[in-house]
Amino acid sequence: MSITAERKQELIGEYETKKGDTGSPEVQVAILTERINNLSSHMQINKKDVHSRRGLLAMVAKRRKLLDYLKSKDEGRYQDLIKRLNIRR
Repeated sequence: MSITAERKQELIGEYETKKGDTGSPEVQVAILTERINNLSSHMQINKKDVHSRRGLLAMVAKRRKLLDYLKSKDEGRYQDLIKRLNIRR
């Protein structure tokens, strides 16, 4: 359900805005999206796993807040990010 360290480094390298950037909204949203996708597939198999469902909803809410922040700061970066991650909005 969680992502590997190698995959996390790939995501950071792909979405970083400058070298060594791990805190930008783009990187955080990309990592959350990867975790959400993994947990969604787990939830399709394990429908009664209420604890994981709660964690999934929390991650979705956190991603939504980060995307709202990014949209309020820079609309262009927001549009580019949701296009690159194929997020419905």
